[in-house]
Amino acid sequence: MRKRYFAMAMLMLIAVVTGCGSKTESDVTIIGGADGPTSVFLASKNDKDSYTQIDQETAKLMMDLEDGHVIVDVRRQDEFDEGHIPGAICIPNESIVDSMPSELPDLDQMILIYCRSGRRSKEAAQKLFDIGYTNVYEFGGIIDWTGEVVTEEAKETSMTLTIDGKEMPVTWEDNASVKELKGNCPLTVNMSMYGGFEQVGSIGQSISRDDKQITTEYGDIVLYSGNQIVVFYGSNSWAYTKLGHIDLPEEELTQLLGNGDVVLEIK
Repeated sequence: MRKRYFAMAMLMLIAVVTGCGSKTESDVTIIGGADGPTSVFLASKNDKDSYTQIDQETAKLMMDLEDGHVIVDVRRQDEFDEGHIPGAICIPNESIVDSMPSELPDLDQMILIYCRSGRRSKEAAQKLFDIGYTNVYEFGGIIDWTGEVVTEEAKETSMTLTIDGKEMPVTWEDNASVKELKGNCPLTVNMSMYGGFEQVGSIGQSISRDDKQITTEYGDIVLYSGNQIVVFYGSNSWAYTKLGHIDLPEEELTQLLGNGDVVLEIK
């Protein structure tokens, strides 16, 4: 079986070499293990002193291998946050100059690079190659990516909240205030009972808000005046920015919040 697989790889090599133009040098790389070749991929070198360019299907195959590779997104952080390939790290192209980025301590590590359209990734790949990285592979832009994409929004809203040490089931809003709150975590908020239907505590600093007139429900978590968090176990009508909702039955929430001051932890 090994010989058959290897023969197939050699046929692919012949087909690739005979089918390539004169401007690039093409290679078929065979990734193997103790039991023989496990993957074959096509790569094109722009010249002998450059990085290696691959297509996105090849990049997907390489990502499936547990070979210690790293996926590098060289767009800006805000672009990365809007959506990136799972497992990728953000090293903006403009931050790569003439020294090794701290995120890439191994010159021989396999590095897979992309950006939005392929321009910045080519620039970054060449710079990394010039620094001394030996396994640099560039595969274009995320605008052409047909695989999975993840966003930082999901991470930013996946906070945990505890009341006096007990973790609460919370549905967080997807808004700028929640994202900013996440950026200030971990937070400990000492809350005091107010009006017999809410707990109020200061987060120590102001965050962005988008107040709207709302009628709160049992379990609503809101931002008041930019620097106070309020947890309701009753109802009230006021201008607030809603942060989330504690998904507990009314009687259970009342028992937790209605027996004096509480400590709220968000992390």
